[in-house]
Amino acid sequence: MDHAQQSMQDGAGWELPSDLVMLRETTRRFMERHVIPEEDKLEHDAYELPAEIEKQLQAEARKLGLWYVQTPEEWGGAGLSLLGQCVVAEESAKCRMGAYIAACGAFGFDPPNIIFKGTRAQIEKYAVPQIEAGEKAFVAISEPSGGSDPARSIQMRADLKSDRYVLNGTKVWISGAGQAKWGVVFARTGSEKARGNITAFIVEKNSPGLSLTRIPVIRSYSPYELSFQNVEVPVENRIGEEGQGFQLAETWLVHGRVPYAAAVIGIAEAALKLAIEWAKDRVAFKSPLADKQAIQWMIADSEIEIRAARLLTYQAAARADAGLDIKIDASVAKVYATEAAGRIVDRCIQIFGGLGVAQEMPLERWYRELRIKRIGEGPSEVHRMVLARDLLGGQKKSAA
Repeated sequence: MDHAQQSMQDGAGWELPSDLVMLRETTRRFMERHVIPEEDKLEHDAYELPAEIEKQLQAEARKLGLWYVQTPEEWGGAGLSLLGQCVVAEESAKCRMGAYIAACGAFGFDPPNIIFKGTRAQIEKYAVPQIEAGEKAFVAISEPSGGSDPARSIQMRADLKSDRYVLNGTKVWISGAGQAKWGVVFARTGSEKARGNITAFIVEKNSPGLSLTRIPVIRSYSPYELSFQNVEVPVENRIGEEGQGFQLAETWLVHGRVPYAAAVIGIAEAALKLAIEWAKDRVAFKSPLADKQAIQWMIADSEIEIRAARLLTYQAAARADAGLDIKIDASVAKVYATEAAGRIVDRCIQIFGGLGVAQEMPLERWYRELRIKRIGEGPSEVHRMVLARDLLGGQKKSAA
């Protein structure tokens, strides 16, 4: 049993169901035998495989049932439980681009699940072709006015004129927009700044009046700013009724934080594995680094945090699969996992010394990209606020 397997068994405190154990092993083998060897041929900050290689890996993933793991089976996905999604997320993040491109794109890019709350015609027109082709879609919520409480900070307008809505406003930090053909955009359809006045729309990227600007950030996979100037969207592209945007998306938004946490655990575990191997082999001052107490404590602390993060994350997923409200559980898992993973990669860089920040190793890239994880899907401070309000029994406001 290798370190990762032992950590999974001991850290969880309970056994995964046999089908999820098999899923974990299948995903791990696929990553080690197919994905990582192809990624190793690319430059350090690459964020996509060559198209022909990606298609080959995607074809293999389909055969293994690792295709669009969050998407319902009815529409061509694997339809995994949330715990199953976490198992795949953890293993598929164990590659250089894994923080944002799970399995280097081999498993496809799940459409925003709110699309499956739409009409059959909407799903067949937009989601099904995407799933069949292995393409991306984007979600546009955050704006310059703020992203931590979008239900109140959204200023983009969607005004109904005859048989279409006219969208005006700006969205920022929108991942995948440059590579997608369509996305789900949230806009205000009422005057009052309340959750009930936010509506979701399917918007095609080539719509007249919509322009995209790449935003350079510390990761290679850049987000985009989307500018809407009198962008017309047919009424039939509205998802649900007016004002139902966040109501339809709420479960998806909360549940999405759990595999998000699982993915950073996978990166932390991959980093620790590298550091352990290095500590055993590297000789300094006439003995292996593994003999130094300072190194031993860094490794021990990292293992403790991985086990704790995994337990919190898997518990949240299991509770969701049991039909329970996991808003607090998801916030706890998201905060702890993302912050712990950052600390673990930082320690691993310290163990490697100068080599740790060289592009010869993936640690340098993981260090940069994990920093964003503490902001994405709601910054740590907002999730702490959600938890504190729950514990203190005060007024509970949404921070979705």
